[in-house]
Amino acid sequence: MMLRNICRYHRQFGEGIWPFSFPQRQHVPSLSTHLQKARYASATTERKKFYENVSISPGEGGLYEINLDKRKLKTPGGKLFTVSNEALAIAVATEWDVQKDTLKFYTMHLTTLCNTALDNPTQRTKDQMISAALKFLETDTICYRVEEPPGLVELQRNEWDPVMNWIEQRYNVVIGSSTSIMGPQIPEETKETFRQHLNSYNFWSLTGLEYVITQLKSLVLSFGLIDRHLSVEQAVLLSRLEEEYQIQQWGNVEWVHDYDLYELRARTAAGAMFVHLSSESTAVKRKILQD
Repeated sequence: MMLRNICRYHRQFGEGIWPFSFPQRQHVPSLSTHLQKARYASATTERKKFYENVSISPGEGGLYEINLDKRKLKTPGGKLFTVSNEALAIAVATEWDVQKDTLKFYTMHLTTLCNTALDNPTQRTKDQMISAALKFLETDTICYRVEEPPGLVELQRNEWDPVMNWIEQRYNVVIGSSTSIMGPQIPEETKETFRQHLNSYNFWSLTGLEYVITQLKSLVLSFGLIDRHLSVEQAVLLSRLEEEYQIQQWGNVEWVHDYDLYELRARTAAGAMFVHLSSESTAVKRKILQD
């Protein structure tokens, strides 16, 4: 029942997810930050499948482990692959279980996000992650408006303004928008409000949120998605508003557009799912399993 509910939740947010990890027989010595970056960047995107069965098992300290046949999954950095709750363990195990003859690591986003949180290859702190997220607010997609053509001006106003109004009311902040290449002047009070809110996330949830922000190029749309004000489809469409407008005007190479859209939805969905499954709130996880 739990696996079925996790899969249904996964479908709700979209399919496809992206990792680099696979089991290792021996512990890999710790690497310098530079070498760890290189290892993640050069990880293979595909590999011949080497296991038959996938399972999860309780580990030490209330953590959960992933087993491929009788071998324990490890991270690219050589750490034992562990997650904090059963729901996330099942979601990751499902990614490995649905692989066919070839492991397509680029479709296993939850596994990759776990690897990133566990290995932290760039040795970032929580404060650094929060500062990086806030920088996106200064260049947020929906804060930058065009002055022409009139059709796009109207489209941005009709589609983006309601989201901007929502977040300003939801968090009692002022953000605004601008047609200047410098963007709007974000008040320090707004940044501090969002800093405090981001600080309420744990390290794992921040890892997922940062991934979503990177996909959408928007802190505003990411909060809308995580707070369930927007669906994945809505958030992605709003992040691509100008591109979609141009496609309507001039057409597109259909299969390329569809593939890019599918991939963006999949990555965004995985990040949102990771945030919720990594939340320290048991109420969130209970809702996921019961919905």
